Amino acid sequence: MGIVMEKAYKLEFGRAQDGELFVTCCGCSQTEPLHCFGPAMKPHYLIHYVLSGKGLFCVGEKEYQLEAGYGFLIEPGQLSFYQSDKKEPWTYIWVGFSGNRAGEYVGGMGISARHPVFHSDSSDELYRIVRDMMEHNTFGAANELRRNGLLQIFLSVVSQGAPVAGQNEEDKANRYVRRAVEFIQRNYCNPIKVTDVADYVCINRSYLYTLFEKFIGMSPQQFLATYRLTKAAEMLMIPDLPVESIALSCGYQDPLTFSKAFKLIKGVSPSVYKKQMQQDENRVNREHLRQVEDFIAKLGRLEIGGEP
Repeated sequence: MGIVMEKAYKLEFGRAQDGELFVTCCGCSQTEPLHCFGPAMKPHYLIHYVLSGKGLFCVGEKEYQLEAGYGFLIEPGQLSFYQSDKKEPWTYIWVGFSGNRAGEYVGGMGISARHPVFHSDSSDELYRIVRDMMEHNTFGAANELRRNGLLQIFLSVVSQGAPVAGQNEEDKANRYVRRAVEFIQRNYCNPIKVTDVADYVCINRSYLYTLFEKFIGMSPQQFLATYRLTKAAEMLMIPDLPVESIALSCGYQDPLTFSKAFKLIKGVSPSVYKKQMQQDENRVNREHLRQVEDFIAKLGRLEIGGEP
């Protein structure tokens, strides 16, 4: 690999920041035999990746013997310990990050406190990314944007390596469903189909159907329609919003198709539903609130199987 580095080179970006996702620190280190850190906690997410050598990573009651090509995640406030090997001390890079969507990004990658170890064959690329971060280390919008953009690339490369330990089929299936639901929640306003959802989560349509029936109790098509029409019912509470506009806003290109689908679910047409709200707003609002709460409760059952 031809890496030349100091014994330890690290940068802390300590200025107060906020946002969805941003770098807090990064570095690389060529450790001495039995060099260790902890047990201790960090206030942010921290990912280490081993470039060469070996070492031990301990979190909770689990121990992982790791070598080049493997990495590990430490979550905020999580007590952990890691130590380099006596005969083949490791060299690693690390990136710390935070943000109000950091946990969501990490969860989507498939690593977590339960499954903190991953493997990647992209050591050269990961090293170049961290080196680039360190070379753009000064204050200023341009460098901050570059570092935070590089962070997303770093996480993308890491996410290509599946978690090594502990993720069973139930966890994977649950994760597929949650990713599919998130895709629908973000794209219900577009004319998406179930095949688009299946393609996004990289499974075939029949398997997606099986998973939705198991975890949600309805087919993907039923879920998509129910989610769209639940959103439509919310929009029908807006007095001056035309039904045609609501149909387009919920992914229906044809208002007639929207009207038929709405009546099938709600028992009345959108226009009648809108009039009912105007005539007896309190009663209808209470009924709508109950339906929304029921639907949200169904979504809450997606937590079966724990975190991703």
